Amino acid sequence: MRPDDCWLTTERLALRRMTYDDLDWLATLYSDEEVTRYLGGLKTCDQVEDMLRTRVIDYYDANPGLGMWMTLDRATKAPIGFHLINNIQGETIIQIGYGLAKPAWGRGYATEMASALMRYAFEDLKLPRLAGMASLPNVASQRVLEKIGLERRGERSFPHPAYAAGGPLAWFEREADAWLAER
Repeated sequence: MRPDDCWLTTERLALRRMTYDDLDWLATLYSDEEVTRYLGGLKTCDQVEDMLRTRVIDYYDANPGLGMWMTLDRATKAPIGFHLINNIQGETIIQIGYGLAKPAWGRGYATEMASALMRYAFEDLKLPRLAGMASLPNVASQRVLEKIGLERRGERSFPHPAYAAGGPLAWFEREADAWLAER
């Protein structure tokens, strides 16, 4: 991993843009039923390729500063998952989120990098607000969203097919002014 490949780092993690070379790794992640139960379910390789093209690669140029990035373990340089700041599909709302491979669960990685992304979103991008959402049974992700400074604001449903089948989601938001005042 060259330093210029990664644009955001923490003590243990680094983010870099995804490329088509990441398709196999991402397809493996989305073929794990346990990992994807809160990420919209299993995806075929073709579905992952379409997502990689439209929601990741093309999204970088269409939405400067936003995206979905590969999360790497800095010590091993191995991919462990992804973190994102992007539009909720079908909405203008900007969300923060993540997905991790099973070996990365329970190690504080989601919170560590999501905290760094919150700072980036509010300090560098000057976004006025961020949202987060998690499936109602996904209590671990709800805790992560609270730890990084988002506030639970009830439940929301979205009509887009990526979210509609899952029913209402735990909804979190935070305004930049309030978050920055606490730092």
